[in-house]
Amino acid sequence: MPTITLNKEEFEKLVGKKLDIEQLKDRISMLGTDLEGIEGNEITVEVFPDRPDMLSEQGFARAFSSFIGVKTGLRNYKSKSSNYEVAVESSVDKVRPFTACAVVKNLKFDNQKIKSIIQLQEKLHTSYGRNRKKIAIGIYPMEKIKFPITYKALPPEKIKFIPLEYNTILNGKQILTETNTGRDYAHLLENEKLYPIFIDSNNEILSMPPIINSHTTGKITEETKDVFIECSGFDLGVLKKCLNIVVTSLADMGGEIYEVTLKYKNKIKTPDLATEKIKLNTENTNKLLGLNLKESEIKSLLERMGYNYSKGIVEIPSYRADILHEVDLIEDVAIAYGYENFKEEIPNVSTVASESEISKFKRKISEILIGLKLLECYTYSLSNKINLNQKMNSKTESIEVESPVNSDYDTLRSWMIPSLLQILKENKRYEYPQDLFEISTIFESSEKTETGVEESQSLAVVKCEGNFTHIRQILDSLLSSLNLEYEIEESYHSSFIEGRVGDIVINKEKVGFLGELSPEVLTNWNLEMPVSALELNLSELIKLKKI
Repeated sequence: MPTITLNKEEFEKLVGKKLDIEQLKDRISMLGTDLEGIEGNEITVEVFPDRPDMLSEQGFARAFSSFIGVKTGLRNYKSKSSNYEVAVESSVDKVRPFTACAVVKNLKFDNQKIKSIIQLQEKLHTSYGRNRKKIAIGIYPMEKIKFPITYKALPPEKIKFIPLEYNTILNGKQILTETNTGRDYAHLLENEKLYPIFIDSNNEILSMPPIINSHTTGKITEETKDVFIECSGFDLGVLKKCLNIVVTSLADMGGEIYEVTLKYKNKIKTPDLATEKIKLNTENTNKLLGLNLKESEIKSLLERMGYNYSKGIVEIPSYRADILHEVDLIEDVAIAYGYENFKEEIPNVSTVASESEISKFKRKISEILIGLKLLECYTYSLSNKINLNQKMNSKTESIEVESPVNSDYDTLRSWMIPSLLQILKENKRYEYPQDLFEISTIFESSEKTETGVEESQSLAVVKCEGNFTHIRQILDSLLSSLNLEYEIEESYHSSFIEGRVGDIVINKEKVGFLGELSPEVLTNWNLEMPVSALELNLSELIKLKKI
């Protein structure tokens, strides 16, 4: 989890109230963050990943001030219209397709405020931005750049500028190999034919995201009054939220926010600081928390967490990235109520716990595969149709999430091999062979269940630098260790090479499949080594083992 350092004097000024040390320690810990210590004028706090809006002095003070009852309710931020434009060219579509931008004016930077905004940028990069893979943020002094700005991609040898804190002009490839930041994040661009850049009307390069800013146009100083901010990445919704976090922190420094027009195929304006609204049911809140709160009490508690509440509707600030469902609001009600105020109760039932059969079965399989020198992985149950179908040259049925936060995770996965291929794609810089497995949940539509979704446990194995014989040897070892006899029946699967794929059959029941992935699928995943894979339905397998 990211750790931030707050200037105590500045923090108390932003909060609007000075607490003694013991009160400060107690209240910070009860806000849902982990206080690491207070020494002199420095407060060190560990912020949970679900609250990226608290990764700056301004954001943390905003939440804390509301929590202790100084400035409660929704903070409204507005953006002013402007003529600033950023043209987004189609050349970035395959490398880093989206950006969200803003301008903030009339800032009064000092050394502390510059440190604060750099800290926010770095912490957002590592946490919310997944080490710049998902989001890269650039902040530039307006006095050094000229609008309109263009976001486009060029061959690396045609990109030439002085990187931040360097004094030599380097091209795109050299930046990846000769700068510290370039070497740290080279894996994000090294397989791309084009690299993205922001460039202004004077033909000055501002940055090469997600790597580094220009020393000429990308360095904030105490003389800087107005700044241009851009966030680049793969999901416009996530970028907009990240931009809101940055500009509202700058607004709390005294800045004025201005819109920027983004010229995609259609024009859009960012930042979008409009609030969101979610229904909150009083009965559900009390049931989940074991309380008996009145609606007026819930309203007061929500206001202490920075929301507005009226007639069952909660108004959520534009910078909150963690509110996806009613239950997230109920969690904030619990925080405002105070976990220390919940009364402990002993359940009036007596039970004896035991490990479920499927858990024992999964653990045994895991131990067998680890013994075969495979590495166990855990990935998300949410994926997307591009990974599940398009890249796999497949047409599996899948269940879409009704209100996804971003397009990377908008579908419940129907099989697990794509999740392991994603890991192989992201780890090509490591030594081969790479042999992985995962035991987890997959989902399919079903009329038999109340939710219309049936869950089952599945095992997936991928062997990089592996052929059909290699993956079958793993299957042989696994099933013989489980005392299960099986057969391989030749079959067809669009993700695999024809003639090198088969169904796994036990007692005349199909329980899975294995084979060599087709060259087309490997190309779709940017994999340069042959990969063989298998997937087994463990929910069915355990039933057959009991027969």
